[in-house]
This record gives sequence, structure tokens and C-alpha cells, in this order.
Amino acid sequence: MSVEGKVKEGAGFIKEEMNEHGKSAESQKKAQEGRDLRNEGRIEDGKPPKTTKPGTGH
Repeated sequence: MSVEGKVKEGAGFIKEEMNEHGKSAESQKKAQEGRDLRNEGRIEDGKPPKTTKPGTGH
């Protein structure tokens, strides 16, 4: 596991969680950016990416 992958996953998680319940298009876009960053970190660490929609609790 790389430190960089863990940081990306953590930062993406925070960004996703902060914006997932917003109803505006901007909030949803930021939540998806967070999910993308989180997945990038997961892939670097050899974990499968999250494939559900942000905000579904999975």
C-alpha cells in the first residue's frame, strides 16, 4: 500500500462525504470528483474501485 494511494483515498472520501447530500448540480459534481479521487487511490493500492453512486452508503 502506498502512502500516496491512502492520501488520495482519504481526501476523496472527505470530499465525497461533504458533498453527497447536496441537491445542486455543483454538489453532485464535487461528490463525483471525490469518488473519482477515492477510486484512484484505491486502484493504486490494489483495491477494487467503488462502483455505486456517491451518497448511497456503499
